[in-house]
Amino acid sequence: MRPGRRGRNLAIFTSLMAVVLLCSCSSKVYLFTSFHEPADQGLRMLYSYNGYHWTDLDTVFLKPSIGNQKVMRDPSMVQGPDGIFHLVWTSSWRGDKGFGYASSKDLIHWSDEKMIPAMEYEPNTVNVWAPELFYDDASKQFIIIWASAIPGRFEKGIEPDSNNHRIYVTTTKDFQSFTPTRLFLDPKFSVIDCVILKKGQHDYVLVLKDNTRPERDIKVAFSNSALGPYTNVSKPFTEQFTEGPAVVKVKDNWLIYYDSYRKSIYGAAITHDFVNFRDITNEVSVPKGHKHGTILTVKKKIVKHLIKYSKQG
Repeated sequence: MRPGRRGRNLAIFTSLMAVVLLCSCSSKVYLFTSFHEPADQGLRMLYSYNGYHWTDLDTVFLKPSIGNQKVMRDPSMVQGPDGIFHLVWTSSWRGDKGFGYASSKDLIHWSDEKMIPAMEYEPNTVNVWAPELFYDDASKQFIIIWASAIPGRFEKGIEPDSNNHRIYVTTTKDFQSFTPTRLFLDPKFSVIDCVILKKGQHDYVLVLKDNTRPERDIKVAFSNSALGPYTNVSKPFTEQFTEGPAVVKVKDNWLIYYDSYRKSIYGAAITHDFVNFRDITNEVSVPKGHKHGTILTVKKKIVKHLIKYSKQG
């Protein structure tokens, strides 16, 4: 006998409840750092129970107070082994010789903001863009990478020399002392917005934006060490005018979110091996206004606390 409409509706309801219960029982939640233009308000965050559909907490958690422009762009955050959250961000479009930093135990109460002057040794540095944090469990240290343009330093491309970026790096164990800044990536083209991923033991992926005028798209490169060198830069897996990749692993797949800035939407691609990619933009939902951040996994009780805080105003 074929089930009637009531039976079918009951089956659909049961399936939906199973999904809800699965999300509710999970002890982990995905958190996506964010900012809204014109970037002067400060740190915002999204959360998701499945990595595909995101909800804006609709609250500013940290207002920027340092840098020439006193903005907070491209906030990148990781949680250290001791549970403390570390946040870095772009503090000015141009002029700063470093990036902003603050830490927190609960994402509500923050340390004093400070400037990490990572490029002060290079007086001709134009900018310090999109610092990205990665905790390297192999060496038990934090790796920070960012893009800077130093006119005349590298072979000139199609873009102006003031927009000819390379990626630089420093490391730290305590955010008090830092290793000397050095060149991290020179793929022989202007590159920004890099993200380090650990795919497996001695298996690392770097997601990057080729910022040259013919491209302006997102690619990947590979290494057997978190600190590189990264080689074998791929062909682009996104269309032009995309940037700000943020990556999260969901089950056996990696979701790569990116800002499709000409379309004013957030796109996404999925991959299992970083060789084959599939566009899943129509399968995800990201709140309007969200801009370049990073994704991390946190305990569910942390997000519950953030939701309660955001509702208090």
